[in-house]
Amino acid sequence: MIDRLKSVLDSDGFSRFITAVILVNAVTLGMETSDTIMQRMGQLVLLIDKVCLIIFVTEIAAKLLVRRHRFFLSGWNIFDFLIVGVALVPGAQGFSVLRALRILRVLRVISVAPRLRRVVEGFITALPGMGSVFLLMAIIFYIGAVMATKLFGDSFPDWFGSLALSAYSLFQIMTLESWSMGIVRPVMDIYPYAWAFFVPFIMVTTFAVVNLLVGLIVNSMQDAHSEEEGERTDAYRDQVLSRLEAIEASLARLQDDKTQK
Repeated sequence: MIDRLKSVLDSDGFSRFITAVILVNAVTLGMETSDTIMQRMGQLVLLIDKVCLIIFVTEIAAKLLVRRHRFFLSGWNIFDFLIVGVALVPGAQGFSVLRALRILRVLRVISVAPRLRRVVEGFITALPGMGSVFLLMAIIFYIGAVMATKLFGDSFPDWFGSLALSAYSLFQIMTLESWSMGIVRPVMDIYPYAWAFFVPFIMVTTFAVVNLLVGLIVNSMQDAHSEEEGERTDAYRDQVLSRLEAIEASLARLQDDKTQK
């Protein structure tokens, strides 16, 4: 019974079925946000949502039954367990915010889609290197916020009146969101040489440091892809070697039969 259940859980068909349920559940969770749809078919939408949740809980229970303590040795299993567990939290009173997190069930598609999983694994692998880049970014922002507060704080207290306000304004400038007409040009009306501060800041943060983050993530994904290709090559090599060994054994048996005759 356990072996049969394990074969079902590990099959490609079951994985595709869970993916389909996740996508259906994503649609129903989106439909719940529409008052018009809920007035017309609210009972059906809620029923589908409950059926999807039952399927998820049954899947987790089956995996726990088959793999027991080994279930929690996989980070993806823990991820699925937590995502489904959030959906079981009561939706009353202070837990209503947690109930809104039911949409996180859509993230389960990551754990059943190999390509998406590889992207996430590459991102996680890049986190240590990203930490160093974030530290560099924090230092640059702190220096820039101190300078901006001292230079422009008196004339523009809403943007640069404190370190926090200056840091937020500099973050907006880094994202290039209305940075010129919204902030820099009004500042330059009073401080004509303010461009000498803002332009280098944009060059360093937007075009240099942010691209470092992108490069780290891309390299990590390429490494993860190369590792996966290496595993496939090793598996194929082992398969070829096992077949060659089987052929050699068959030839040896044939040779022995001829010798005996």
